[in-house]
Amino acid sequence: MRGSGRTYWRLLVAGFRRGSTYRLAALGGLVANATFGLLKVAVLLATVEAAGGELAGYDAARMSAYIWLSQGLLGSVNLFGRTDVAERIKTGDIAVDFLRPLDVQAATITTAVGQALFALLPRGVPSVVLGALVVGMATPDHPASYALGALSVLLGIVLSWATVYVVATAGFWLVDARGLQVLYMVVSGFLAGLFVPIWLFPSWLVALAQATPFPSMLMYPVDVLSGRVEGLGALAMVAAQVGWLALVLLAGHLLTRAGRVRLEVQGG
Repeated sequence: MRGSGRTYWRLLVAGFRRGSTYRLAALGGLVANATFGLLKVAVLLATVEAAGGELAGYDAARMSAYIWLSQGLLGSVNLFGRTDVAERIKTGDIAVDFLRPLDVQAATITTAVGQALFALLPRGVPSVVLGALVVGMATPDHPASYALGALSVLLGIVLSWATVYVVATAGFWLVDARGLQVLYMVVSGFLAGLFVPIWLFPSWLVALAQATPFPSMLMYPVDVLSGRVEGLGALAMVAAQVGWLALVLLAGHLLTRAGRVRLEVQGG
């Protein structure tokens, strides 16, 4: 990896500051999070009640925790497939990035993660507080779950942006990767557990979801942070996140190298 650790730290801080400039957008995101969170509360808690008070291990408190934690992470975990590097590949501006003394993949992901971490403040934390005060939710039994949950959230955020980077590298061959980004948005949200917990899926669909990195972006962090899964189960989820992150980063590195050779810049 080119560049020093201090340089990437500055990129992380720059991304954080960049996120802080869009305060009205953050407020709009919070309103959207709260609105859709309340809608999900109405639907999913009614489903739990209709099932007799518990559904696939979720009672009302655990389902509420799932709803508000997932809504709170929505502004930081990239399940939409959009990233600036995709446009830079399309326009050819990525050629300038290759001339800089930085690893393009690492610099892109680091900056994006900084921006995503800021989103936790105006969107993530208030969403969770709203859920806790208005609806109520389950909390972990052990204090260690909070620390492990924070690590899991960080891994989920980094993994989501690293995966979106991989999607963007398809632009080296497709020129315009918007169709692939839309497909990513549809598949990732469903398999990550954005709409309902994946544990409510049929067993074959749960297995299919776990064969992808998507649950590691959202479902696993929510399970660990909410305390639904603790102990060895929580450690196994974090280990799965680390494994997927290593694979995705390797894929991004290889595709960047191949794309650099393939890149054609039009114009003069």
